[in-house]
Amino acid sequence: MLSQPQIIHQPSSDLPDDSERLALLYKAAGDVLRLTILRLLRTESLGVLEMSSILDVRQSALSHHLKVLLNAGLVSTRREVNAIFYRRAFLAPDDPLASAKRSIFAGADLLPLSEPVCNRLSEVKQQRELHSREFFTRVADRFKENQELVAELQQYLGSLHDLLHGLALPADATVLEVGPGEGNLLALLAEVSGKVIALDNSAEMLGKARATVEAEGLHNVELVLGDLNTALQRGIKADLVIFSMVLHHLASPAEAFSASANLLSPSGCLLIVDLSRHQQEWVRQNCGDLWQGFEPEELGSWASQAGFNEGQSLFLGLRNGFQVQMRLFHLPHAEPLSE
Repeated sequence: MLSQPQIIHQPSSDLPDDSERLALLYKAAGDVLRLTILRLLRTESLGVLEMSSILDVRQSALSHHLKVLLNAGLVSTRREVNAIFYRRAFLAPDDPLASAKRSIFAGADLLPLSEPVCNRLSEVKQQRELHSREFFTRVADRFKENQELVAELQQYLGSLHDLLHGLALPADATVLEVGPGEGNLLALLAEVSGKVIALDNSAEMLGKARATVEAEGLHNVELVLGDLNTALQRGIKADLVIFSMVLHHLASPAEAFSASANLLSPSGCLLIVDLSRHQQEWVRQNCGDLWQGFEPEELGSWASQAGFNEGQSLFLGLRNGFQVQMRLFHLPHAEPLSE
């Protein structure tokens, strides 16, 4: 009598790492709430309490689902003072599961967010914006002093000057600066363009910028009180949109990229000047930062989602340990900027 062939079940611990990771990946994606979380994080970075409120899910239950997504490599975390914020994981080119993750993200993006979820997400963003406006109202008279503790303009102004002149903008070009602060860059922007629009949602800070415009006799600068939605509603079109040390104050940095894409002319470009990711928690209290800088991949990811291609990048280390990154992005139908 022939003996039955022996079937050996290989222990999961002996499986190749990629096989285990793939199993975790699809297990993590096999839940509607977890797919909704991935959809919510498409262009947002959110804390556990924020997501608990937005999704109307108990914090303990939400934490469990986030842990599953984290173990599967579908989300990553970053610490902002005492809070942990979650975002979608970046897809590294050498990740063997990048294609599978990309497919899961694409599937999650097809899920519509319900009206109550969208409304609660808007409330979270409004709270962030209110916090930022209240800060600038309180510290308008000493904001420059606080900001220079982190990144003094003179330490990177020369590089920014060369970069802006290297763009060779047309003589009649329009530049939109979002959040001009006291207007320290307005003279340089007025020098490289025909018109500058300075947009700020803080009346106190816009008053500081107005004093700078008058003191330096800048006749091609227009001051506008409002935010990016104001600019969109007014139908403003610019050849260059610049955020200089502003993105880390915005409630939703990713939305700044999509709004900029709609504000730019077909041949225009977006310039981001901001801090690289850091761990200096005192900056939030002294400068009102909502975010402790950004990883280069974060800015690249948000730009790509908004339809931008990457251009030139400069990274400048400062004496106090901070690093400034200058990142140029252009729309696909625009001519790439000279490197």
